[in-house]
Amino acid sequence: MIIGCDFHPRFQQIAFLDQETGEYRACRLGHVAEAEQFYRSLAGETVRIGVEATGNFGWFRRLIGELGFEFLLGDAGAIRASNPRKQKTDKRDARHILKLLVEDRFPVVWQPGAENEELRQLLLHRSRLIQMRRRVKNQLDALAKNEGMLSRRVWTAGRREEIESLPLTGWRRQRRLDLMAMLDDLNRRVEPLDKAVGQAARENSQTRLLMTHPGVGPIVALAFVLVIGDWQRFPRGKQVASYLGLIPAEESSGDKRRLGKITKQGSTLVRWLMVEAAAIAQRKDASWHRQYVRLSMHKHHGVAKVAIAHKLAVRLYWMLRSGQSYEQVVERGSHAG
Repeated sequence: MIIGCDFHPRFQQIAFLDQETGEYRACRLGHVAEAEQFYRSLAGETVRIGVEATGNFGWFRRLIGELGFEFLLGDAGAIRASNPRKQKTDKRDARHILKLLVEDRFPVVWQPGAENEELRQLLLHRSRLIQMRRRVKNQLDALAKNEGMLSRRVWTAGRREEIESLPLTGWRRQRRLDLMAMLDDLNRRVEPLDKAVGQAARENSQTRLLMTHPGVGPIVALAFVLVIGDWQRFPRGKQVASYLGLIPAEESSGDKRRLGKITKQGSTLVRWLMVEAAAIAQRKDASWHRQYVRLSMHKHHGVAKVAIAHKLAVRLYWMLRSGQSYEQVVERGSHAG
């Protein structure tokens, strides 16, 4: 049985074909009870399900995996481009997905393995808490600057003592107390997550290899390995940079070549970590540092960071591909040099 599924948060429109009997049907299934009842009724059969890439379908993917069905995730842009019709409805979309599956033209995109779901949730949860903590610190810094404390130093224990010593009264004092309490609570919650990430990175041979590179710690290495997955999916290093959205958008035609900002496609978390790690990595590599300084002087330090992040992503790919540590890659040379 082949099922084309147009998935929505509250329901899904499906069109399915039984290849043995030739029976075709279409129906709408509410979430979650009605959909679960339908798919469990197919237990024991050979079922292939195609879904257009979307969000909030974690429970559905786990259900399909539990039943042993084949779950294919399709490129939404490619699916839409393959349908020239101007009329768009849920029924038409489900029928079009089914047609692509039957004709073996369904544009399948890679999905990370379900066995690493817990680690991805760990990194995502830590990232969200870090963002919340940064916003709290920014509010405290803004509170201090409003009182004339214009220190440009990074957040340290001394900086905190200075803010706590400010002679605030009324609701400004209460705001400082609440923000400090929130900061302490976030620090307490982030600490065990850091330990869990470090342990997971030490237990993985690929992350241990990537951690030999300056600026690449457990968080960066683990996130890169989980998001890239099987490095053999990428024939060349530049495709890794494209996958992470670290290449410029291009709109060229004829003799004119127009390059814009980076595409920012792919994982936002890994792209941000690459940029953060690049700022440290360029200090240890003379050629990278020269390029960083040159771009910072002629363009902007943000452009310089992204350029080094591009190089870092390509070098990490080649480390995985060759199985060489940072010292070996630098000694023998690499495509990311």
